[in-house]
Amino acid sequence: MKKKRIEKTKNDAKVHFDSGFHCAESVLSAIAYNHDIESEFIPGIATGFCGGMGHTCGSCGAYMGAILGINMALGRKDVDESIEDNYRAVQKLTEEFHDRFGSINCTELLGHDLCSEEGRSQFVGDNLREIKCAKFTEGAAEIAAKIIEEYKESKNIPL
Repeated sequence: MKKKRIEKTKNDAKVHFDSGFHCAESVLSAIAYNHDIESEFIPGIATGFCGGMGHTCGSCGAYMGAILGINMALGRKDVDESIEDNYRAVQKLTEEFHDRFGSINCTELLGHDLCSEEGRSQFVGDNLREIKCAKFTEGAAEIAAKIIEEYKESKNIPL
């Protein structure tokens, strides 16, 4: 079941991405769907994280969507709950995403600066949405799903 849900989350992120949603939106939507979480705020709550945090040369949107997904699944619901498990999950995501792709920064990952009109034109001209962003989106969803499953399994939380 665990492997199946991880693979399904990865594939669902690709389906969302291929349908026209952007990286953070796709990752968050796939994680939410595969954990039976529904909200009128999904995927919109992730929109500003796309394009290197809204074309500010920030973190990769797929990575940010994965953080949102981890927070949604593992974040605390009460002030008396510990934040440490969530922080460890985000740290693990950061390490694994960086190890797999070489950075968590959008500009570094793409080799183009989405903060500038020229960089955005190059991004489109080089077809980086399909060549690179699709891989980041699938990878971020897969890594986050794996971390969530491992956490729930270690705590004996029904999956």
